[in-house]
Amino acid sequence: MTTEYKPPLALHFIWNPADEGVVGKLLDAVRASFARDADRPFSRGLNIPLFFYSSENPNRSPLHLPAQQAAKDIVFVFTSVNTIGRDSWKSYINRLPLSKTLRAVPIAIDKEGLGHGGEGRLKNLNFLRSYEWRGELKEQRAVLAMAHEIYRHGFVEIREEDTGKRSSIKIFLSHAKVGDTGRLHAESIYKFIDTTNMSRFFDATEISPGFKFDEEIIKHIKESTLIAIESDAYSSRYWCQREILCAKQHQRPIIVVNCLQDFEDRLFPAGSNVPCVHVSPDTPMSEPDILRILIAAILETIRHLHSQKSLEYYQKREWIDEDCTIIPRPPEIHHVIDLKKNGKQKLCYPEPSLYSEEADWLAYFKVDAFTPLWNQADNGILDGCKIGVSISDNPAGNYSDYHLHPDHLKRLSQDLARYLLARAGTIIYGGDLRKDGFTQFILDEAIALKNRLNNDNIHVENHLAWPLYVSAPEIVAWRAQYSEIMKSVEHDIPDDIAKDIDKSVFIAPNGTENKYIWSRCLTLMREKSIESSHARICAGGKLTGYHGKMPGVLEEIMISIEKEKPIFLLGAFGGVVGEVCKTITNQRLALSITEQWQITNNVGYSDLQEKAKQEKHNADYAEIQTVLESLSVDSLASSSGLEPDDYRRLMESPFVDECVHLILKGLKVLFTDSKKMQTEECDERLSDQ
Repeated sequence: MTTEYKPPLALHFIWNPADEGVVGKLLDAVRASFARDADRPFSRGLNIPLFFYSSENPNRSPLHLPAQQAAKDIVFVFTSVNTIGRDSWKSYINRLPLSKTLRAVPIAIDKEGLGHGGEGRLKNLNFLRSYEWRGELKEQRAVLAMAHEIYRHGFVEIREEDTGKRSSIKIFLSHAKVGDTGRLHAESIYKFIDTTNMSRFFDATEISPGFKFDEEIIKHIKESTLIAIESDAYSSRYWCQREILCAKQHQRPIIVVNCLQDFEDRLFPAGSNVPCVHVSPDTPMSEPDILRILIAAILETIRHLHSQKSLEYYQKREWIDEDCTIIPRPPEIHHVIDLKKNGKQKLCYPEPSLYSEEADWLAYFKVDAFTPLWNQADNGILDGCKIGVSISDNPAGNYSDYHLHPDHLKRLSQDLARYLLARAGTIIYGGDLRKDGFTQFILDEAIALKNRLNNDNIHVENHLAWPLYVSAPEIVAWRAQYSEIMKSVEHDIPDDIAKDIDKSVFIAPNGTENKYIWSRCLTLMREKSIESSHARICAGGKLTGYHGKMPGVLEEIMISIEKEKPIFLLGAFGGVVGEVCKTITNQRLALSITEQWQITNNVGYSDLQEKAKQEKHNADYAEIQTVLESLSVDSLASSSGLEPDDYRRLMESPFVDECVHLILKGLKVLFTDSKKMQTEECDERLSDQ
């Protein structure tokens, strides 16, 4: 039985759509910093859940208030003339359910926005003033200021009487005193810090006479984020090495600032395995470089603390063994030494996993090192299993109903690909071949995984309906690029329409006749691909603008049910699956998957349905209603290898990590049990002989 998942931290953002021009740019910068970079799937970036609240109409507030999603939630409220001047928005902001664990950080994008500080839920709170962040560095200043507030409100226990300085991040500037580069760069950084509400420590100049030098240094390092300014002389200096080693020993966040002028004859080994920022050795250091360094330092601090707390939480939920040592960065030799001293052999570190060659030395020392979602013991457990994935775009919305960014689905597809393929499962995807589409996300992840694991047992089947595979140059190039891991499965034209069609000529999905042909071809592809799979995972899905007799993901759900395939429904990601989950929960068909709604919201759909009815291949919405309303969480869970409470969480959870964990849990039950049954049947046949 599961309990509600509560990650260490979640971030919420509220803004009036009339302010999109200003807020959108700031949010893009923040998202790039705090969400995992979908274009660098194996980067060790932040993985903090982000939720967005806005509306279609500036006069209307969002439908929902931010709810407690994590151990600590931070709500960034963008205030302006457009929020203070509208009663609906004033009322919405004044209903925010703030508490010690759900805290608000208001950001005034104009001076009028400060008016919220005079009354209501934001009364007497100090505001970040984004209208003061001018010029080309506005986005960087936003990330720095907001990151610092995330650190303070997310990872420091704040007392009501605090003014904020006590909770500020502490920066330790480590640099060589030989040569000018390290010293002058450190001075530039500490002078900038002194203009903010951050704190810093600047070596001997900060130690009062009569105090022990080394004790004070170590004391400050143990409570700070260390910025190592790597000039030419840095790695050769004794105290620089000690400072790095001390920070590693006490599990402190570290970044390296590379400012080499000529060369370094020996890179200090302990100074690796951490983020590195390169800047020019020229002095004085530029403001953009200082901002890059401080942003990197705070982001690494948040990543470090968030990773530690996440792993501790996973351990409490028994995702990680109780006797396992957890560490906030990939393993190093000092971790192994400490592990052996304590008589342990298991290390768990944050995603993503190391390259196979990178982990060879751990096997030599008989250390079992793994991530929460990847363990060598799971190698091959899905071998021979074909898992269909039905994920498609939701239209970029206004965040009025669902509060996840569309990129969230991209990350989900990448994570599913990674963890299914790493366990030797085969992914079946019936996707389009557009650039930056979900097919490409999955295939790029497969290529990266193949290289990372040095494993040839990585397989994706891409199922294509006619005429999507009609030979165009981009299709040929696509197949060539992914030939190592992708098998293309081309499905023919259904017999009932094939006689009048030239298979060598592409037809566009325009006009009722062509749309009908497309719908028949897509249905056949979906039926055949689902027949060849063992289970299906569904998330998102367009409700409008599709090519078929009904929304594609909806059709794949219906076919999966008809063919009695286990299905995993992830409802919190919105789209078709969100509406299907609402239907199952409420036992009442959601409006958006009724025939009338589809006709009203899809141009030409009425004509397509009429044509399809004549041919007896139309979408039967009465049947859809009957089937979906008859589904229960208990039956879906039973067929998916999960307990009902687990399946209910799967339908409701907006957290990719939790969803992936639950899917893997169910698949492991389904297919280990299936293989066990096959082995037993085989043994019985042999004994009978």
